[in-house]
Amino acid sequence: MTGMVSIVQNPLSKHFCPFWYLMDRLWTDFVNSDYNDWRGGERSEDRIGKVSWQQQFLDRWQLRAPIPASTEDEVIMRRFRDDLHSLAIRLSAGTPLTDKEKAWLNGIMQVGGVIRQLISKEKGLEVIHVPIHSHWTQVMAEVAADFTITLVEGEGKRIRSCENPDCRWIFYDATRSRTQKYCDDKMCGNLMKVRRYRAQRKLDSNQLIAKSNRKESKLE
Repeated sequence: MTGMVSIVQNPLSKHFCPFWYLMDRLWTDFVNSDYNDWRGGERSEDRIGKVSWQQQFLDRWQLRAPIPASTEDEVIMRRFRDDLHSLAIRLSAGTPLTDKEKAWLNGIMQVGGVIRQLISKEKGLEVIHVPIHSHWTQVMAEVAADFTITLVEGEGKRIRSCENPDCRWIFYDATRSRTQKYCDDKMCGNLMKVRRYRAQRKLDSNQLIAKSNRKESKLE
């Protein structure tokens, strides 16, 4: 485990709904700061520049960095987030991690120092890695480390991008069948079912109208 980061349920719903139940990780939480309105509305926003998001993100994952982040830090974080998002999508398609990508991840992690601490937990002792620095470069190192842990402990093919084109939320498919298509079946899943139903009804209606028009043409 990197730093004092643990995998916990997200108390801040992506959809602003208290019933959000998916397990989130440090790196997915960071990547999903580029929020897209899953309903196709105008509520999409880049949250990295929002002080409220910065504070909630650091508090949730027990990390430290200056708030508000500097303009330079925000630019670097956006570039890192977008590159990590693209890498996650490539891995989800079955593309193997290249040496260049490994070097890139190692370079990000290298600038984040940690110290090891032995702590007591309910089930015994545990060694944790505590971040040394209190800046956003350290935060990005922790994000990169958590991403690599996902690859080491799991499989890149389990990384998913929600198939709702208005969402694109990144998540980890923990199902046995590896067939999860949507970040949330009750929200994006149901929304896409409704869209398919309406599209089919429109198609059927257009076909009936076309058929009726052809009959009228033959009668003339």
